[in-house]
Amino acid sequence: MSAEMTGARIVVQALKDQGVEVVFGYPGGAVLPIYDEIFLQNEIRHVLVRHEQGAVHAAEGYARSTGKPGVVLVTSGPGATNAVTGLTDALMDSIPLIVLTGQVPTFMIGNDAFQEADTVGITRPCTKHNWLVKDTDVLGDTIHQAFHVATHGRPGPVLVDIPKDVQFAEGSYTKKERARTKHYAPQTEGDIDLITLAVEGLEKAERPILYSGGGVVNAGPGASQSLRELTAATGFPITSTLMGLGCYPASGDNWLGMLGMHGTYEANMTMHGCDFMLCIGARFDDRITGRVDAFSPDSFKVHIDIDPSSINKNIHVDVPIVGDVGRVLEQMLQIWKDRGSRTNSEAVARWWKQIEAWKSIKSLAYKNSDTTIKPQFALERLEALTKGRDRYITTEVGQHQMWAAQYLGFEDPNRWMTSGGLGTMGYGLPASVGVQIAHPEALVINVAGEASWLMNMQEMGTAMQYRAPVKQFILNNERLGMVRQWQELLHGERYSSSWSESLPDFVKLAEAFGCKGAVVDNPADLDEAIREMLAYDGPYILDCLVEKHENCFPMIPSGKAHNEMLLGDASTKDAIEAGGAVLV
Repeated sequence: MSAEMTGARIVVQALKDQGVEVVFGYPGGAVLPIYDEIFLQNEIRHVLVRHEQGAVHAAEGYARSTGKPGVVLVTSGPGATNAVTGLTDALMDSIPLIVLTGQVPTFMIGNDAFQEADTVGITRPCTKHNWLVKDTDVLGDTIHQAFHVATHGRPGPVLVDIPKDVQFAEGSYTKKERARTKHYAPQTEGDIDLITLAVEGLEKAERPILYSGGGVVNAGPGASQSLRELTAATGFPITSTLMGLGCYPASGDNWLGMLGMHGTYEANMTMHGCDFMLCIGARFDDRITGRVDAFSPDSFKVHIDIDPSSINKNIHVDVPIVGDVGRVLEQMLQIWKDRGSRTNSEAVARWWKQIEAWKSIKSLAYKNSDTTIKPQFALERLEALTKGRDRYITTEVGQHQMWAAQYLGFEDPNRWMTSGGLGTMGYGLPASVGVQIAHPEALVINVAGEASWLMNMQEMGTAMQYRAPVKQFILNNERLGMVRQWQELLHGERYSSSWSESLPDFVKLAEAFGCKGAVVDNPADLDEAIREMLAYDGPYILDCLVEKHENCFPMIPSGKAHNEMLLGDASTKDAIEAGGAVLV
């Protein structure tokens, strides 16, 4: 017999039954019954953010660093619309979220009531699925369905819109095990015939590459382990998208670094020249492919993805395999071993010689300075002083994000939280708070640019309230760095609105929030400044003043192919001498 309880209690009970430990949110009139039920219990912790966008990004950080779904609770109207950016961000990056929104009473819907918005209509394009619940009896079942949809198949955000009268009314609670979830059952096993075709290509490949993405991270630690086993067993080179960093260790022998618009020279040249490409949990987005008609023109392409709509969407592949990447990799390894674990080892050895020549270009080299902190140097020192620690990194969006991806090494999945697909400025600070809430004893650092950081700086208040000792490592160039770089390289050095003439004193800002701040502008003082930041036992803002007009290289300009890269002055000469195609 189903228990009778109010809709608000049903919400909280459903969250408990789903194993939810933390909810990120902001109260308002349309969700007060649910907040009242949260007050009356002690199993679920509520984290009060300062803005609903911050709530969703915090939940993203929590989800990305734990593998568990993040949960958000916000009110109707502006509460829901403020969450839209975070929802879209999570959809683009396949982050499992459950967002619960309040709604005006059912009898007022459509009357332009106070704080009414068509939340289901507004969020339909930016959620994996959403529901408007008008009957308390189906509320429990709907919430359990929401968790199932968010976490199965390609993960993503879902939203449940709950009118206030539904929260007050009594209804029957449907337990988790009785919920209707069987109608959504994405394919997880790969097609054996297609996997066998892929293995045949693997065996014959002369110039192979393994191209991994965020789907490997999303599939859980087993997927990363299988990927590492495949890489070691075949001896193939491996690269990753921005979202996939950590699924193969940065210290691994076969690692080429990140590929794409700001990827390494060796990763992009290997991608361009390969004759066999195994794409594992990536989606061939434009930052990876460059010019589509020139993308890896001579390769036999295999694509493994749990989302059928991602296959053949941007790039036509020869072998499309739909399934969970972890499970498909297990199947692939087994079939390959059963066939004798063969590769074209002599040809692969020759391929590695070519790759080593591309590596010798040292595409991440830069001209350092004794008087000004170069952003690359700042991240090299951050890496050196935190390597080996229980460390999680979040970022904002821009040049600093790409430098962080280039110069910080990730040995494991779920340690790197960044906004990839949507490129959301303001993501990193709230995401770092969510990560720290999930891992209270870990070192959590947000690598930021001053412009991005200011977009959600109010979440320092959340960090202080919940004693989350997040470290904010701001690379302050007093510019919208990536915008300025594009204006320099592509728009005739016409710097239209690409810097702020009035920035706050970040040290005083830290003090205003009640935390610690410091500023550093001398390379000789940088190590000590980083050590002080790491040693402080609370939230900390380090304002690191860096070279204002440094550009992020390598760079594939928009509309160019992988083998048409812009390199920094320190790398260009070597590349030309090595016979590489370089745009100058």
